[in-house]
Amino acid sequence: MFCCLSACGNPAVPAISETERYPAGQGSVSTAPFPRFDLPLANLPQADKPLFYAGKALAHQPWITAPTITDARDGLGPLFNARTCLGCHVKGSKGFIPQDDKTALFSALVRVSIAGQHLKNGVVNEPVYGDQLQTQSTSLTHRFRNARSFTARSEAVKPEATIYLQWTAHTFTYPDQQQVELRAPKLDIRQLNYGPLHPQTKFSLRNAPAIHGMGLLEAIDQRDINALQDPDDKNGDAISGRINMVWDPVTQTTQPGRFGLKASRPNLQTTIAGAFANDIGISNPLFPSQPCTTSQMHCTLQVNGNNTDGFELPQDLLDLVVNFNRNLAVPKRSAEQYKNTQNGRALFYQTGCANCHTPRFVTPQSAALPHLSNQVIWPYSDLLLHDMGKALADNRPDFIASGSEWRTPPLWGNGLQQPMNGYQQLMHDGRAQSVEEAILWHGGEAQNTKQKFTELNKKERQQLIKFVESL
Repeated sequence: MFCCLSACGNPAVPAISETERYPAGQGSVSTAPFPRFDLPLANLPQADKPLFYAGKALAHQPWITAPTITDARDGLGPLFNARTCLGCHVKGSKGFIPQDDKTALFSALVRVSIAGQHLKNGVVNEPVYGDQLQTQSTSLTHRFRNARSFTARSEAVKPEATIYLQWTAHTFTYPDQQQVELRAPKLDIRQLNYGPLHPQTKFSLRNAPAIHGMGLLEAIDQRDINALQDPDDKNGDAISGRINMVWDPVTQTTQPGRFGLKASRPNLQTTIAGAFANDIGISNPLFPSQPCTTSQMHCTLQVNGNNTDGFELPQDLLDLVVNFNRNLAVPKRSAEQYKNTQNGRALFYQTGCANCHTPRFVTPQSAALPHLSNQVIWPYSDLLLHDMGKALADNRPDFIASGSEWRTPPLWGNGLQQPMNGYQQLMHDGRAQSVEEAILWHGGEAQNTKQKFTELNKKERQQLIKFVESL
């Protein structure tokens, strides 16, 4: 596996490869002039495309409240954050973070827990609200809450809370005196409908991440990821990437984590099944329970949409959505982007960005998924946990991930979010409105790299930023 790490000094800048234009290898697609992340891999066999689009339909169409005439799409809630997968992952991209204090949170969510560890959950749930605040419910009282003719009923299933964000800002000044305003969100949780939160509750604001290229990330050989970790910093470069060890409900064993903002999910099936249960309130074979706690009596008594096997989303439909996610493509880089960002590429390596944002992997042979096999891919992530410093810490551990550790996010497709959805909201909580802001928020293990970036002149900084935006 290609790696550009160096134990000391600046990392060497590797020779330019034509494969860098094709981040998903032979699966890379052209999306110009209207970029989107919900298209199939270019090399997905034609015979497999009907299954891809069937899974896309399940990910796109809204779920409805049970009982109904159909048992294929009912069972929403009773508590939930969204009605559909792609309602948060807009066009397969990131969710939207409100820019003011008057718009309620929608496609982002808030995790909650209290001190302690749990083998299967990774955290100890908050006693009343579980491990996630659900801001929507299936009750008519909630859905028509702005209509004066509806009044609250004691048996209504109320949303757990309404969440807003307050923004605080400070100014960062470069050595050359250029200034950039950085902002950070503060949670404003209102209308806790089931009583107060535990006094020692830990909170974590999470924006919905982009989902393109997930099958290729899953295809990376675990041995290649293992080779990148250095938990004891034996090479002395101040970077100590770690693998999160998490519970896999499929194998009923602890496995390396790879997906999620803290790498708290081991594979695509668990990631998607968990989102169905927690975000949409849809029970399934891996997560058979509704997102109701024992303190939410009316929630636990609601009619569900279970089939004869006891699930609202049976295994065959779950498999369709997993298959859809597994075969999502990554857009090509244009020839112009590839040609005009080479100075920024060199600076990306020289400043040390590539020490965590590992550029290149080669996926291994797979008889089951030949179109994902032997692909040279460019995700720019080591999929490891890194301590990102106090400023980015949510102080909420998850399995063995500490409160200041986050998984390195892939950078492929990074510059397409703005033209795709009209906003650029980076980092785990969407605080950064540009690549530049995201870099300046880096701390902890990334402090030295950030320092090198700030010491570049303005032209060089813009070259590095343009390279990241071209990926």
